[in-house]
Amino acid sequence: MLSAGGAACVLALAAACASGGAGAGVTINAPSPSTGYAGVVLEQPYTEPDVMLTDSAGESFNLKTDTRARLTLVFFGYTHCPDVCPTTVADVTAALRRVPPEVRDQVQFIFITTDPARDTPEVLREYLDRFDDSHVGLTGSLATIEQVARRLGVPLTGKKKLPSGGYEVGHGSQVIAFGSDDRARMLWLGGTSVGDYQHDITKLVRTG
Repeated sequence: MLSAGGAACVLALAAACASGGAGAGVTINAPSPSTGYAGVVLEQPYTEPDVMLTDSAGESFNLKTDTRARLTLVFFGYTHCPDVCPTTVADVTAALRRVPPEVRDQVQFIFITTDPARDTPEVLREYLDRFDDSHVGLTGSLATIEQVARRLGVPLTGKKKLPSGGYEVGHGSQVIAFGSDDRARMLWLGGTSVGDYQHDITKLVRTG
């Protein structure tokens, strides 16, 4: 939780999925937690980018106009991620299974790959089906994905070679919540509990 007192505090969002866990980060201002949410309330909301990507069915997907759920959750990650990605997707999925059905029906989870070279639509579909077949995977050119990530304050630090010959991809661990007005006023940092996701998602849907 953030410290109370009304003054804004500064949170650095470090890149995940890279050895050492460091890398470039972005800084956001968050007000006091008097809102009653466990997540970080954004003082300056993000606007959902009007950009075309390719979904896990191989179809064109506009990140703004094709997200018709009342609440859209956006996470950047990749299918070969060894730690943060599967944990985050599993926790969000568990939270969505715990919320009331009428809330779940109004929530969409979107996974944007940070590794488009390996994450084809088919690979994304197979990966997300392990969690929930309603989750949407998105891919596109690396340049487009990097542009979207910058607009949403998500740090991407690129590839880091592994001794095995493979590579990891550094990326921010936040999950961003967009409302029906295509604006994001909240995000959750890596390590958010299932209970906190469940609480905040339910409240966001019910309060509009």
